[in-house]
Amino acid sequence: MSSEPLLSVKAGGEYVELAAGGFWTASHAASLETLIAPHTQVSACARSLSIDMTGVQAFDTFGAWLLEKLLRSWRGKGLEANIVGLAEHYKGLFREVERTNSAPLEKRKSRLTQPLWWMESLGRRVEKLAYTLVPFLNMAGAFGLALVRTFTQPKSFRGTSTVHHLDRVGWQAVPIILLISFLIGCIIAQQGIFHFRQYGADIYVVDMVGVLVLREIGVLIVCIMVAGRSGSAYTAELGAMKMREEVDALRTMGFNPVTVLIIPRVLALVIAVPILTFLGSMAALYGGGLVAWQYGGMSPDIFITRLQQAISITHFSVGMIKAPFMALIIGLVSCSEGLLVKGSAESLGSRTTISVVKSIFLVIVMDGVFAIFFASVGM
Repeated sequence: MSSEPLLSVKAGGEYVELAAGGFWTASHAASLETLIAPHTQVSACARSLSIDMTGVQAFDTFGAWLLEKLLRSWRGKGLEANIVGLAEHYKGLFREVERTNSAPLEKRKSRLTQPLWWMESLGRRVEKLAYTLVPFLNMAGAFGLALVRTFTQPKSFRGTSTVHHLDRVGWQAVPIILLISFLIGCIIAQQGIFHFRQYGADIYVVDMVGVLVLREIGVLIVCIMVAGRSGSAYTAELGAMKMREEVDALRTMGFNPVTVLIIPRVLALVIAVPILTFLGSMAALYGGGLVAWQYGGMSPDIFITRLQQAISITHFSVGMIKAPFMALIIGLVSCSEGLLVKGSAESLGSRTTISVVKSIFLVIVMDGVFAIFFASVGM
């Protein structure tokens, strides 16, 4: 039996009937395109098209696409077009090809439909926001349940893994945190002295540096750096494990991935970030005092005395209270994005970028929420 593809006319006129046969596969691409081309031109008297696929011996995606292309050329002109006799084991393939790019092109929006278009756009944005929040809320719920389970079953807690991650996100981050915080403190003090000197108010630079660093800048800078350094690492690690199906392997072995992978990482952040915030704040205050001494001519004794008068334990407490909550947000966001990675390097890079941007955004939003809260309670 010949394997060459066939497409012959069984009947013409208003009701065109075609009979297909042979191998409709990519290996016969040239022959198939030659057979299909004449029938894509619809005659003026034609009303419907029927293609009998009973004689087809082999059928692949290329053949299915050419067949769908022929059907669409008729249906696009408002005519009826269908196939009959296609073998049952080929119907699934054809249905998949048929669904590909089947959505009609959006019509150009006119001025009359502009308000409706804005409403539709708003709805799509809200829907997209919901899809963005759902993984984070899902991760928060799973983390909470796993944490409760860990408290009720202490033997399931992975202390070694927690200490390992604490070393990575805490101890190994100390040098860069100290350096950046020190430089930030220097810049704040220098700019304050430069502008306050015009009014003879150099001494108030100490107040500005102390309050800003302890309440806002110290914890904010540390959390932004942790999100870029440790949060991105968490997303990349979990994403690579997801790509290599290690997460699925854990589930197969009866382990909860949240207990094994997420809890040690998030707890390490919650412990490390307050410590890094304290060290960073001290480095920023030291940098501000050094600049006030060398650039502003303010002796260290005067700087320390004024600093003791300007700040209180409340300012220090405000910054330290924020730190664990921001660390929790960074951990949950980075881990949830890591578990959303698909099987490609592009997906891994995209999710890592999204993780860092989302973490920094939520940290800043949470800082604003805390500022409003502490102002309302008089802190």
